[in-house]
Amino acid sequence: MDTLIALFGSEAKVKILRLFLFNPSTPFFLKEIASRTQVLPRAVNHELRLLEKADILIKKRQISKEVMQTGKADKITSKKIHGIGYVLNTKFPYLDPLKNLLTITSLQADESLAKRFTNAGRIKLFIASGVFIQNWDSRVDLLVVGDELNLAKIESVIKGIEAEIGKEIAYSAFETQDFEYRYGIHDRLVRDILDYPHVTLLDRLGIEPQ
Repeated sequence: MDTLIALFGSEAKVKILRLFLFNPSTPFFLKEIASRTQVLPRAVNHELRLLEKADILIKKRQISKEVMQTGKADKITSKKIHGIGYVLNTKFPYLDPLKNLLTITSLQADESLAKRFTNAGRIKLFIASGVFIQNWDSRVDLLVVGDELNLAKIESVIKGIEAEIGKEIAYSAFETQDFEYRYGIHDRLVRDILDYPHVTLLDRLGIEPQ
């Protein structure tokens, strides 16, 4: 991230660019962008003006879309919102090089990724796939297996990662006993992870061949 900040001028700009690059046909309102990237609205507004001036983003004055909301008792509802928003300019001449730079360097599948989950339980198996290895067709991006997993902490870490890379992360978290059962019966989700491209960052279960 430090290199990208040096190139693009701010962490906020990097996060906002990634959000639009991973969602090229989706228009976003300022409030949505601030929430998804965890950047203050004032900073978001500043970066949006710069990106519009650079012709990377296009301002849309008439946007109508369904927005998910959390209501009472955490009930998820949707509400149609109208207003001014922004969308990626897919005709921007340097779009492909920009996308390659910002997506390939989004987050690498290395030890620093696994360490983010250190306080989420006693991790036994940690596998990265999907967005972390630029395999866009993968069903799951992260697999976390361990004992006494703290799902709230895992979700918190995931939200932080999503804010950095601008894309929702598909992940699965299992207690060790549950995973071993699924592994033993050749559960389809488990096989979809293990049988396709992935990077194993931690394996205390002896799942992967040495």
